[in-house]
Amino acid sequence: MMPDSQFRTTTRHMLRESKTYASQTLMGGLSGFESPIGLDRRDRIAALKSGDIGFVHSWDINTSVDGPGTRMTVFMSGCPLRCQYCQNPDTWKMRDGKPVYLDAMIKKVDRYKDLFKATHGGITFSGGESMMQPAFVSRVFHAAKEMGVHTCLDTSGFLNTNYTDEMLDDIDLCLLDVKSGDEQTYHEVTGGLLQPTIDFGQRLAKAGKKIWVRFVLVPGLTDSEENVENVARICESFGDAVEHIDVLGFHQLGRPKWHELRIPYPLENQKGPNAATRERVANQFKDHGFTVY
Repeated sequence: MMPDSQFRTTTRHMLRESKTYASQTLMGGLSGFESPIGLDRRDRIAALKSGDIGFVHSWDINTSVDGPGTRMTVFMSGCPLRCQYCQNPDTWKMRDGKPVYLDAMIKKVDRYKDLFKATHGGITFSGGESMMQPAFVSRVFHAAKEMGVHTCLDTSGFLNTNYTDEMLDDIDLCLLDVKSGDEQTYHEVTGGLLQPTIDFGQRLAKAGKKIWVRFVLVPGLTDSEENVENVARICESFGDAVEHIDVLGFHQLGRPKWHELRIPYPLENQKGPNAATRERVANQFKDHGFTVY
């Protein structure tokens, strides 16, 4: 780890009074959730495996960010990837989250179900990587579907094999992060492998699920014409399941968290894409017949 002197710390950065920062990290917190008390480590592991508890970082109510309508977005703790541009490095370790009872989460969904139905919204599980806790997430989704609530999974798909075909049944929509179009770049960006994302997307398509693809555009890292073409071909392999592709320009909103956690930030001085690059990438996807946002 780098010595403290190499970090540019700021006591008052641009996010502290930002509504975006508040909605992503602070608004929901874990208020209103009943947390297990008195469970020893072995009991917690067993409850996690069964889905009786889940380790949650925070939750939020938002609109048109993590799926259609008004959403309850639950940020789960734990992620196997280490994306260079990660906005939430504080969600990487599952143990840093708070254990929440399954019943408490279901009751929270039930509380908002009328709002969801009125706005055509629902519940979204994000992270971290929500597929690290498949039993908990899938059981909440199943309960939500029984209430008539729309369900959305926000994932990299990297943990494809964690989800059974039966678990896929209760997913209405997947926000699938296709972080790169080739294995070398994917590994550079995330430290992981690309193929599981492709496999998961194809499984979703086969199951008749809808996909919103997300692609983060980082100059010098993911923006090459070849890489974008490869991402487009991957999306083509998902067929009609893809409703649109979100091209997300890199930004520095996550940088303060890396500083606060004393994690060396690999994109310290990286700039976001310019308008010309955004347009070129959008047109590449459009040339393959995709709707692009």
